Amino acid sequence: MARKLPHKDIVIIGLGWTGSILAQELTDEGLDVVAIERGPWRDAPTDFPTTYAQDELRYRIRHELFLRPAQTTFTFRNTMDQQALPIRSWGAFMPMNGVGGGGLHWNGETWRFLPSDFVLKTHLTQRYGASFLPQDMTIQDYGVTYDELEPHYDRYEYLCGTSGAAGNLKGQILDGGNPFEGARSRPYPNPPQAQPFSHTLFAKAARELGYKPFPQPSGNMSQAYTNPLGLRLGPCTYCGFCEWFGCGNYSKASPQTTILPVLLRKSNFSYRTECEVTRINVDGSGKRATGVTYVDTSGEEWEQPADLVILAAFSIFNVQLLLLSGIGKPYDPVANQGVIGRNFTHQTVSEAIGFFDKDKFNFNPFISSGSIGMCIDEFNGDNFDHGPLGFVGGGYMGQVQTNGRPIQTNNVPPGTPRWGAGWKSAVRDNYLSTVTPGTGVHGSFYSYRDVYLDLDPLYRDHLGQPLVRITMDFHENEIKQNAYLTDKFAEIVKAMGAKEVVKQYRKAPYNVTQYQTTHLCGGAIMGTDPSTSAINRYLQSWDVPNLFVMGASAFPQNAGYNPTGTVAALAYWSADAIRNQYLKNPGPLVHA
Repeated sequence: MARKLPHKDIVIIGLGWTGSILAQELTDEGLDVVAIERGPWRDAPTDFPTTYAQDELRYRIRHELFLRPAQTTFTFRNTMDQQALPIRSWGAFMPMNGVGGGGLHWNGETWRFLPSDFVLKTHLTQRYGASFLPQDMTIQDYGVTYDELEPHYDRYEYLCGTSGAAGNLKGQILDGGNPFEGARSRPYPNPPQAQPFSHTLFAKAARELGYKPFPQPSGNMSQAYTNPLGLRLGPCTYCGFCEWFGCGNYSKASPQTTILPVLLRKSNFSYRTECEVTRINVDGSGKRATGVTYVDTSGEEWEQPADLVILAAFSIFNVQLLLLSGIGKPYDPVANQGVIGRNFTHQTVSEAIGFFDKDKFNFNPFISSGSIGMCIDEFNGDNFDHGPLGFVGGGYMGQVQTNGRPIQTNNVPPGTPRWGAGWKSAVRDNYLSTVTPGTGVHGSFYSYRDVYLDLDPLYRDHLGQPLVRITMDFHENEIKQNAYLTDKFAEIVKAMGAKEVVKQYRKAPYNVTQYQTTHLCGGAIMGTDPSTSAINRYLQSWDVPNLFVMGASAFPQNAGYNPTGTVAALAYWSADAIRNQYLKNPGPLVHA
């Protein structure tokens, strides 16, 4: 029997970017908010001091900041006729663990989705015709537009002190920025970071090929910055230990550096770490959430009553909690009915490694930050004509070399021995003169009827709950897209002066052991039709109106950009709706 705790106005599940944003916004309304986080407390200065945080073995190889599969994992299969098996070590993606979530160890890539990304089904159908899309593709419009989200993108960028160059300022296209971006209401709060040699060489080659390169928008500070909450961040030192790592230098935007120091001072905010929520409780009607049940580290079960529940966990765990709580109809891929688990997506990424003459080129790859680089957007979204190509979707591409860390920075040309003195010599000779993009090609992954999440019928976690089962594979559309983009990217690397370019295409079947990104999206998607979406345009559950579901689980499909900027913009959009609409008249904000 769970022990019942005193009532709170709001309970938030997860304390990463979205949980922190919602907590900050709703405590400003005077509401009593508690956040419950599965992982441990993490703090920028004490957990990641610059005296020892640069430890590749600890953080990258041994996955210090991530969930251990022994805590919980997922089962995986490519197709429905296969037996799913548990993932025993993380490979293709890395589920985060602890306060700050993915915002603690992210690279800082702070993108806005294209305006067409939010109305994708409508846009592609109008341009190419419905028959152009693969028959089993299930893409949808978001139910919200870029113009509606623009003020919330802007707010997040100024919270983070994003470094970048505007390419479309109030409809005016500006040199040096991304000319394909949606119109922004004001410039980035900070100028772009200074670019190292390989990045500027990429930009020069891209420009000579007719493209319009621009600096990647970055949550790494190009200069000292004070955000709207009064929190101060320092300029990046280009240490090269950013992705997979926390930043004790206060140079990378994270919940720890941009929100939590303010939030923690509030008497109406509290948090509980190392506590795992096992279900969202609902009343007898099934239409109202009454709070959550969670288990602490001693195995004791607690009930936290609340008037409003905010689900702000990692995308797959959002889906798992909805399924375990019986909220929303589980997706059935055979009947193509139901909403929880539907439209799950990942990313389609690849690289083209450039090997240069070591006597002429020295790239010093160790001089880096998490989100530094020069990119092009000519092949993202629908910025190019897909008609003759036989696929839809695309991605940004760029020279975004984020580190030269010693354990993993060991690319060698084809034909090199795999071990021994020959391999060591090749590593030494190529370390400084090889271009290995951290991004390369970063492509979209559109949604399909047979790519989804459900509860595994066989495997359970340490609490006896079913694991989430992932059914996912690449489809022909994404394979074609990736081949086309990789070839285009390789042309630029060759034009930089590489003596040899090795293309590393993304191929089927989807390989759960080969890292891509942790950008897992969908499964509890937003939309305008409750028969094909779990939440409405304000991220409010269609079934339980006092439940709001944050994060990339809301994406009906994944675009060609990193998701964090859009995840945060949607969180601010939802918070605004809660503050200005829901609290004044609790109930559905959209009527089906």
